[in-house]
Amino acid sequence: MKHLFIINPKAGKGKASEIIPEIKNIFKEIDEEFIIEITERQGHATELVRNYVNKEDYRVYSVGGDGTLNEVLNGMVNSNSCLAVIPSGSGNDFVRSINKGTSVKEILKSTIFGKTEMLDLAKINDRYFINISSVGIDAEVTNNARKLKTFPFISGGVAYILSIFMTIFTYKYKHIKLKIDDKEIKSQITLLAIANGKYYGGGMKVSPYADLQDGILDICVIDKLSKMKILVLFPKLMKGKHSDIKEVSFYKGKKITLISEKGILVNIDGELIKVQQIDLQIIPKSIKVIIP
Repeated sequence: MKHLFIINPKAGKGKASEIIPEIKNIFKEIDEEFIIEITERQGHATELVRNYVNKEDYRVYSVGGDGTLNEVLNGMVNSNSCLAVIPSGSGNDFVRSINKGTSVKEILKSTIFGKTEMLDLAKINDRYFINISSVGIDAEVTNNARKLKTFPFISGGVAYILSIFMTIFTYKYKHIKLKIDDKEIKSQITLLAIANGKYYGGGMKVSPYADLQDGILDICVIDKLSKMKILVLFPKLMKGKHSDIKEVSFYKGKKITLISEKGILVNIDGELIKVQQIDLQIIPKSIKVIIP
C-alpha cells in the first residue's frame, strides 16, 4: 500500500506542516511507502493528486482544511484511490461527520490504520464536493472570515465569529429560483445550504439529518430574516436547533438547480465561486473514504 500526503503549509496558520515529523515517526514502524507533497498555490493539490492517482492507487491524505480537502477530492474523483482527512485547517467541518477524535496526532495514526467505506459525492456544475455547498449570508461570512484570517493574531474560529457580526450588517438578500427534483421554490433567501455532511462554518450543524451514505442531498432553505433574527439564528445553527424558526424549511432531493437574478457567491466545501446558475446532483457511494 502506498500513502500520499498532500500538505497545505498555510492551513491553520502553519499547523499542517507541524504534522510532517509525526508522519515520519509513524512510518518508521510501518514497512510501507509514503510520499509527502507540499502545495505551493491554489489548485496545486488537485494537480498533484491527479498526477499520482492516474498512475497508481494510493491512500491520499488531505492535510489542511476543508478547502484543501475539496482540491484533493477533485484530483482523485473517478480513480480507485482512497481519500483520508487529517484536519489541520481552521474549519475542519467534514471530518466531524466521520471522526470523533480530538487530537490531530490520534486522528493521524487512527486514519493510517483505518478502514475504507464508500460514501456519497455531490457534483455542482463541473466541480465535486463531499460536504456542503451553500449560498447566502454564510458564503459572505466565509468570504469575510477568509480576509480576517490573514491578520496575525486572529484564529479561524475568532475570524468566523467576527465575520458573522460584520456580515449581518452589510448583507443584501438574494432572490433565487430553486428546483428540487420536481418541486419549484422562489425565495428571497438569507441562507441556502445543500448538504451531504452535517457541519460547516466551523462546526455549525446546518443539516442535522444529513447522511453521507443515503444517496440523497439535504437542503436547508432560510427565507429573509430581520437582522435581529439572524443574530438568533447562528447560535441555533451551532446546535442544529434552527428548525423551530418559522422561516426555516428542510427538503431532500437528488437533483437541484438554483438560478439567481445576479451573480451569487457560492461556498463549495470552503472554496468560493461566483455564478448565476448552479446544477447539483448526488452521486451515491462513489468515493472510498478512510474512516479512522
